[in-house]
Amino acid sequence: MSQILYIDASAGISGDMTVGALLDLGADTEGLKRVLESLGVSGFNIEISRVKKGDTECCDFDVILDKKFENHDHDMEYLYGHEKEGGFEVLTDLTDKDEKHGDYEHHHGITHGHTHEHTDERSLSDVIRIIEACDLSEGAKRISKKTFEIVADAEAKVHGRSVDEVHFHEVGALDSIADIVAAAYCIDDLGIDEVIITHLTDGHGTVRCRHGIIPVPVPAVNEIVIKNEIPLEICDVKGELVTPTGAAFAAAVRSGSELPASYRIIKSGYGSGKRDYPTHGFLAAHIIEVDRV
Repeated sequence: MSQILYIDASAGISGDMTVGALLDLGADTEGLKRVLESLGVSGFNIEISRVKKGDTECCDFDVILDKKFENHDHDMEYLYGHEKEGGFEVLTDLTDKDEKHGDYEHHHGITHGHTHEHTDERSLSDVIRIIEACDLSEGAKRISKKTFEIVADAEAKVHGRSVDEVHFHEVGALDSIADIVAAAYCIDDLGIDEVIITHLTDGHGTVRCRHGIIPVPVPAVNEIVIKNEIPLEICDVKGELVTPTGAAFAAAVRSGSELPASYRIIKSGYGSGKRDYPTHGFLAAHIIEVDRV
């Protein structure tokens, strides 16, 4: 019987949320560690833990960057401090701000102390070489490369350049490499045949990034959903719920857009988000079974 995965992105989607949900479904943690150790890049480690989002226990997959590569991706003050009504002080220098991490149960860490290079800015071809050289199955390599190609195409369109011309943070960042390779490994390890994603849910307002203050949904997400014909629902939450990495992975693996009228849920997994928004704060992923006529 086919393994059908239904991803419920009603609280948004990001790379780390996706990996957490797939690990919670039963993807092999030890195998994932071996894959990430085979990447040949340094500057990060990972922590896998159990956390609570409200009353729901989730798996938390956390890519922790070395201080020199810190991007403040989970720092709400950095992301939204420019909005006075958000209750945050406007911050002008966050270069020395330490990332805060909570207490974790069942902690598993990977520290990467070897490398071929020390940079968070790579071209698409650089990333493809890293993927080809690592210890991934051919299926997981194919998903990883497709996801990066979708991100690269969107970012090139946004910045008005060809994919071959750009060397940019969004494709080359260490956390993007770890998240996408990890998600591709997990979905391949689970033996998924079909992926149903009905729509993505994003917030509104603005968010700070490397390029300045930009609107939500961010331009790269808009390009991804337009080109891949993924419905996008805008909710009343002020903030970025869908990241380019999350949208690109959804586009890369999505094979269906409608749930069957009747199905059985065989198993569910929940991946924790890091940002504090007024939502349930996790990505839900379900293995479902459908009677074939």
